[in-house]
Amino acid sequence: MITIMIVLLLLGLPMMVPIIAAPVAILKIYFAKINVFLLIQQMISGVRLMSLIAIPMFLFAAGIMTKGETANRLIDFVLSFIRHIRGGAAIATSSACTLFGSISGSTQATVAAMGRPLLPRLIEGGYSSSYAMALIINASDIALLIPPSIGMIVYGVISGTSVGELFIAGIGPGIMIFALFAIYSFVHSRYHGIRQEPKASWTERGRAMRRALPTLGFPVIVIGGIYAGLFSPNEAAGASILYAFILEVMVYKSLKISEMPKIALETGLITAVVFVLIGMGAAFSWMVTFARIPDMVLPSILGTDPSRLQVLFTITVAYFVACMFVDNIVVIMVLTPVLFPPAIAAGVDPVALGVIITLQAAIGSATPPMGCDIFTAIAIFRRPYFEVIRATPPFIIILLIASVSVIFFPEIGLFLRDLAYGY
Repeated sequence: MITIMIVLLLLGLPMMVPIIAAPVAILKIYFAKINVFLLIQQMISGVRLMSLIAIPMFLFAAGIMTKGETANRLIDFVLSFIRHIRGGAAIATSSACTLFGSISGSTQATVAAMGRPLLPRLIEGGYSSSYAMALIINASDIALLIPPSIGMIVYGVISGTSVGELFIAGIGPGIMIFALFAIYSFVHSRYHGIRQEPKASWTERGRAMRRALPTLGFPVIVIGGIYAGLFSPNEAAGASILYAFILEVMVYKSLKISEMPKIALETGLITAVVFVLIGMGAAFSWMVTFARIPDMVLPSILGTDPSRLQVLFTITVAYFVACMFVDNIVVIMVLTPVLFPPAIAAGVDPVALGVIITLQAAIGSATPPMGCDIFTAIAIFRRPYFEVIRATPPFIIILLIASVSVIFFPEIGLFLRDLAYGY
C-alpha cells in the first residue's frame, strides 16, 4: 500500500487518487473474493457522521470573515497594544494568528487570511521575508489546537472522543505555543536589531479596541457556548455563521448579501475536497484493519507490553513524519484507528491523546518537504519554495519542545478540561 501511494504521488497525481488506489489494489490482489463495493460503503459511512457537519459550517463562517474586515481589525487591535515593545510586530503576528485560529479552526485558512495583510507589515518593520513567512505559517498551526479545530473534530469523530472536551483541552497547549513564539520573536528582534515602532496613544488603542471588539465575540460563542452547555459543537458552528453574517453584512457593512452565494460556493468546493479525503481515508483505514496490518506491524514496533511514553513517542513520530508528506486530515483518518487502541491500552487519556495527535498534525503541516501550509503560503505570497521554508527550523524546534512538554505534562491540556467538565 505504501509503495503504491509513493509511486502515484511521485507521478504527480492528486492525493485522493493514491489514497483510494492503494486499498483497491490490495483488495484485488490479496482478497479477490471480497466485493470492492465494500470500500464504497466505508467511504459513505466515513462522511455520514453528524459531528462532521461542524466542518463546513466553521469553514463558511471563516470564509465570510476572510472576505470581510475581521482579519484587519484583529491585526490593528493587537498591534496598537504591543507594536512598541521589542519584537512587537512579530508577537502581534502570533497573537493575530491565534485569535483568527479561534475563529476559523483551519491552519490553511489562517495562513490565507492573516498572511496577506501581515507579510507587508512585517517586511516594512525590518523583518526578512523568509522570517515573516515562517512566522505566519507556524503561528497558524495554533489554529489546529484551539477551538474550533477541524483536526480535533475529525479525531473526535473517529475515536468517539467528546469534541467539546477536545476543544477545551487544546486551549492550554495553544497558549503555551504562542508564549514560546513570543519569547523567540523577542530574542530574534533583539539579536537582529529590529527597530521598535512608535507607541500607540490610548486614543488610538481605544479606537482599535472598539473596532475589534465585536470580532472577539467568536471565541465567546464557540468556547463559552460549549463550556456553558448552551451549544453542541455543531450548534456553535451554526451560531458562528449567523454571527459572522450579522457582523460583516449588517455591522461592518464590508460585504453585501449578494456576495454570500459566492462565498458559499467556495466553502462547498473546500468542503467537497475535505469530505472526499475523509471518505477515502475511512476506506483506507478499513482496509488496514481488515487486513490485520496493525496486528502484524505494531508488536514489532511497540513490543508486547509497551509503556505509555513508548506508545506516545511512537505516535508522535508517526503523525509528524506522515503530515510532512500528506494532508493532516488524511493522516488523522488513516493512523488514528491503528494507533488509538494501543494508546488507550497503555493508559493514555483519549483527550490528551487527541491533543498530542492534533499538535503533531499541525507541526507536520508546516514542515518541509510537503507540509500543506507551505504550499498554501507559496500560493498566497507568490514566493519560491526555498525562500518560504528557509527560516522554519527554529519554529519547528519550538513546536517539538511544546510537543515533548505535552507528552510529559498532559495536565497542560487536561487542566482546563477537568475544570470545565468537573473531572
